[in-house]
Amino acid sequence: MSIAIKRVYEPAEKADGYRVLIDRLWPRGLKKEAVQLDLWVKELAPSTALRQWFGHDPVRWDGFRHRYATELDALTEHWRPLAERAARHTVTLLYSARDEEHNNALALKTYLDNWLRTHGPR
Repeated sequence: MSIAIKRVYEPAEKADGYRVLIDRLWPRGLKKEAVQLDLWVKELAPSTALRQWFGHDPVRWDGFRHRYATELDALTEHWRPLAERAARHTVTLLYSARDEEHNNALALKTYLDNWLRTHGPR
């Protein structure tokens, strides 16, 4: 019963549970068969404009998280099933960014954790 994050380039493990890619673009250099993916939800990726504005600049991290949360507020039908699954099982959000401290998976995990803490599954 948790949400984990992991670079998509790391090997799949049983402990990953339900593996969900949340990038808009397919990760470079990987074949789909190699990823061992349960779901790919492109719609949960930040908009192209937001991703380009952010550019993984740590100075813009707080602004990115705030703007991304605003985008996610309008995408309930895409993230809520993942949050509800995470309330009962492990869900691992997969991302391809090199930056492990400033990426959309971490921002989405925080968003989902906050929702689960305040609302829980319905």
